[in-house]
Amino acid sequence: MTRERQGTALANYAHCLDYDLKLCYFKFKSTGEGLAMAETTNLNIRIDKNLKEQAETFFGELGLSMTAAFNIFVRQSLRQGKIPFEIGLDGDPFHSPANLAALRRSIQEAEEGNFVSKTLKELKAMEE
Repeated sequence: MTRERQGTALANYAHCLDYDLKLCYFKFKSTGEGLAMAETTNLNIRIDKNLKEQAETFFGELGLSMTAAFNIFVRQSLRQGKIPFEIGLDGDPFHSPANLAALRRSIQEAEEGNFVSKTLKELKAMEE
């Protein structure tokens, strides 16, 4: 691939991102002349503006565009046959088994009428 074609491919690649993250997926295939751009498709996703800015900064520090980072995610997902990282509630103490059990007990007690009702003023007075 000539330097001119490489520059055009990179310019097209970079141009594909806009506010709505129109991510262009470039499928490269090996040819006798090196890498050539094959079929392209757009993927439009919505993302929180602040989250997008943070991701662009983070991936930029890694030398990646949002498109490249998303392509890595998709390729790894397909290669591994799953999301390439664990998704869970382990880090959230609210959803811990102990807390969920306590919440279930509290709900059951409330449904049975075993609870104390206090106003906010009374609760604040208890703190003092």
